Amino acid sequence: MPPPLAQVQELRDRLSDRFRPWSRSAQFWVRAVDIYGSYKVCQLRTGFVKDEEEREAMWEQQHEIGAQKMYSLCSELGGLFLKAAQILGKPDLAPTAWVKRLVTLCDKAPSTPIEVVRDVVEKQFCKSFDEIFDFFEVEPVGSASIAQVHRARLKSSKTDVAVKVQHPGAEQLMMVDIRNMQAFALFLQKYDINFDLFSATKEMEKQICYEFDFVREARAMERIREFLRVSNKKPPVMVPRVIPGMISREVLVMEFIQGTPIMNLSSEMSKRGIDPAGKLAAMAKQKILTDLTLAYGQMILKDGFFHADPHPGNILICNNTEASDAYYKNVKIFPYGKDLFLDEYSLMVTLY
Repeated sequence: MPPPLAQVQELRDRLSDRFRPWSRSAQFWVRAVDIYGSYKVCQLRTGFVKDEEEREAMWEQQHEIGAQKMYSLCSELGGLFLKAAQILGKPDLAPTAWVKRLVTLCDKAPSTPIEVVRDVVEKQFCKSFDEIFDFFEVEPVGSASIAQVHRARLKSSKTDVAVKVQHPGAEQLMMVDIRNMQAFALFLQKYDINFDLFSATKEMEKQICYEFDFVREARAMERIREFLRVSNKKPPVMVPRVIPGMISREVLVMEFIQGTPIMNLSSEMSKRGIDPAGKLAAMAKQKILTDLTLAYGQMILKDGFFHADPHPGNILICNNTEASDAYYKNVKIFPYGKDLFLDEYSLMVTLY
């Protein structure tokens, strides 16, 4: 007599969970070797080409191919590779084709279903969803590698808040990813590049562990919020207020502040009838740059405690007359202070 369907399903789920890390590792290695191999082939081919412009064109074509492959790897595997996309999506670290492709992954990670989100919140706060919120938007405002953010309204105070909820299982998957990345770094060091990539991945492993502690993050948010308040008559950027009593390791509730992602700034200007390349837009961009520079100068030079991950997905622009800091990401302190990192930090400044 065959086993009941429920037992078969349970066995299949257990086997799936057990072999998931191995399947993930295999996918990473196949794709990583494919990307690496395509660049080595291009390097070999360009060695036979004398014309500099032709060589440059060959490399540009290879960067486009490599960017698409890396985008597929990061978007489909998710986890740590979304963070890798954030790091590589910077002009000083990767070819232009990679930057243009990977920057779109900053806040577009796959989201956790609302039923799972409800379960995480209820377990963390030991209350039913309906006791806490008047409403809770099903679609997240943004979703990243570690967590996603939903807009909601508290039942107790009728305040609109941003609710940041960790993806269940994300920490375990990231540890699998970091081991694979460390192994690949050792391979590159041994056979190709004269650079200590492995130490960089070890530092990444250390900091990622910090990013899963939202209590630590909330403390850092309050510290920066208070520092900018006392250091300026009017802070160049704002930090959202953490809601007391609504902080846990996996869920963080803070005041909600409306803003436009900096990557969408030009399109937002166009909607308002402003020429993104015009004089008014240039003045607005200069004001944004001035506010960001002042905030970072004060954080780094006066306090030594600063936001350390200002990629485009972390920068929002407010539409009112007050500058604003919203959801936090990495924040680092210089060695003369305490070693503390902060997760999911979005810098929001005023668009005048």
